[in-house]
Amino acid sequence: MKKLELALTQAWQKNSPMLKLLSPLSALYGGISQYRKSLYLTHKKQSYHAPVPVLVVGNITVGGSGKTPLIIALVKYLQTKSISVGVISRGYGRKQSTPALVQADSTPQAVGDEPCLIVGETGVPMAVGANRGQAIELLLQHYPDLQLIISDDGLQHYALHRDAEWIVVDGVRGFGNGKLFPQGFLREPLSRLDGAMVVYHDARTHLYDDKTMRMYLAPSQPVPLLGGCQSLPTQQVYGVSGIGYPDRFFQTLADLHFTVVKKPFGDHHDFTLDDLVSLSDLPIITTSKDAVKLRTLAKQTSHSIFENVWVLPVQSVLSQAVCDKMDELLLKFGID
Repeated sequence: MKKLELALTQAWQKNSPMLKLLSPLSALYGGISQYRKSLYLTHKKQSYHAPVPVLVVGNITVGGSGKTPLIIALVKYLQTKSISVGVISRGYGRKQSTPALVQADSTPQAVGDEPCLIVGETGVPMAVGANRGQAIELLLQHYPDLQLIISDDGLQHYALHRDAEWIVVDGVRGFGNGKLFPQGFLREPLSRLDGAMVVYHDARTHLYDDKTMRMYLAPSQPVPLLGGCQSLPTQQVYGVSGIGYPDRFFQTLADLHFTVVKKPFGDHHDFTLDDLVSLSDLPIITTSKDAVKLRTLAKQTSHSIFENVWVLPVQSVLSQAVCDKMDELLLKFGID
């Protein structure tokens, strides 16, 4: 499955002519998605309405768009304003099916890698579950004073009523060939953006504009996976990534003047020791999301290879327009 995912990703990036063969599958995918959506729009199926406002932050593309860094930045912004915010997520890849709270010591196997990263970065109250309504109920049971809930993804999860939704668009990848999955990497047609609140994730920081809804990721210098204050001089390194759009990570390393030997894995890849032990001849640099799983693996194996692994921290920088729009939402919801 992971090999197929990587093959599709490479085909999308190269706009391979072979993608035309997948047109019937894309038509089927689009038809099923539209039918499921219509069931909620026509009230044949009921959506869950939370007792507090819900903001869904998601995307219409498969793979990474910068959604998780944006959520982390929004949570931190709300925390500076003393707003009691919580987060819910499906918890992709978790082993359990019942909703669960995300704790500081939760494992990626129990709650998913992105929830571990979000809570590790912010300490925000968070719950995961395939049923977002049940996740919200669990969260409010333990944190009854929450004023706002942000849903990490779930844009296409119409079983959850949302009071607002923000769509993250990758300003570098755009929408590829504009086709639905699997012929392209769109989850929904481009018409889904009509009238939506769109946040553009643009890695080209020189195009940054405070007056539009934009964000970019500002990297720091790599830090050791297992802690410490050593610095890593620029040199040839392995770039190990299990995120949706690894090329952005590789390019960031190149911008920091590292010579990168690319080692991409599928999104949410479950790393094993075998993935790393053959890479001992060069330093390994990975993403913050992948580091969540690698630290757990390091505790389980105590292998020396992890002393050769470094993490590239990034921070989402928001335009003033994003902060202003969040302030408008708070005013609309009567939150102060």
